[in-house]
Order: sequence, then structure tokens, then C-alpha cells
Amino acid sequence: MLETQDLATGLLFVPLAIAITYQDVRYRRIPNKLVLITLLGGLALNTMFAGWRGLSASLLGAGIAFTLMFVLHVFGTMGAGDVKLFAAIGAVLGSSMILPTVLVVALTGGLLAVFKMVYSRRVTTTMFGVLQFFYGLLPGQRVPRFEVPEDRSYTLPYGVAICGGSLISFLIFRA
Repeated sequence: MLETQDLATGLLFVPLAIAITYQDVRYRRIPNKLVLITLLGGLALNTMFAGWRGLSASLLGAGIAFTLMFVLHVFGTMGAGDVKLFAAIGAVLGSSMILPTVLVVALTGGLLAVFKMVYSRRVTTTMFGVLQFFYGLLPGQRVPRFEVPEDRSYTLPYGVAICGGSLISFLIFRA
């Protein structure tokens, strides 16, 4: 049976995740208003249900989530909106849920990327870029910074993977 906190979190998070996913697919932008509502809602819910402990878990979750995604942003593989979105989701889910959620989001994003790569008929080009990236991680090499293609049909709106993976993680590990 769902706890009251999980029910309240689901009632906040599910509609926001759907709206954010729609905006990211349709306009390739994640609105700051929706991210801010998610962040403040997560902070408020966790504080309301767990007091100072909930607030600290929420803030720590936002900080860890932001840091993990910001590293990917530095390499050019993640947009700033995705970084802010995952930080807000970290505030909703709390610090104990961040690492499992990152794993589920990565798996969801990887699966969506494979489908997108095959659908766009860019398997060779994409795999060459992946090989370049991993080669750049070797000692003495530089990690290449990838430019976003002009044709956005070749890119994946990662907000879909973040929202979808986070909802899956929430349902598996919390609800």
C-alpha cells in the first residue's frame, strides 16, 4: 500500500514529468518554470513529511543530482536544462534515491538512444563518436567536445529519459 508521502510525491511528480517530457519533445526546451515548480514541490513535500531531515535529504539529493549531470554537461553530452531538471528531481526523490535513479535514467536513455540511432540510420556515425569519446578517456588523450548537430532530428531530447527513468525508479524503489 502506498504511503501518504509516496502518494503526494506521485501526484506532484507524474503530471510535471508528463508536461516536461511534452515540452522537451515538442520544443526541445525544458521550461524553467516547470523545473522550479518541481524543485520547490520536492523541497516542500520532503520538509512537510520528514521535517528538517527531509529538507536536508532533499537539498542533498538536488546537489548530488546536479553534480552528476553537470559533469556530463561539461563534456557537452548534456544540456543545461537537463542538468537543472535532474537536480529538481533529486529534490523530489531525496539523496537516497539518486544513485539508483541515475542508473535507471542511464539505462532508459541508452535504450532510447539505440532506438533513435537505428531509426535515424546513423549507427556508424554515432558509434564512431562513442569510440572517440572512450579513446579520449585514456591517459594522455583529450576527451573530444561534441557539437550539437544543426538538424535536431539526430539528437535525443534527454528530458524524456530523465523523466521516464525517474518515474520508473520512483515506482520500483519507492512506491
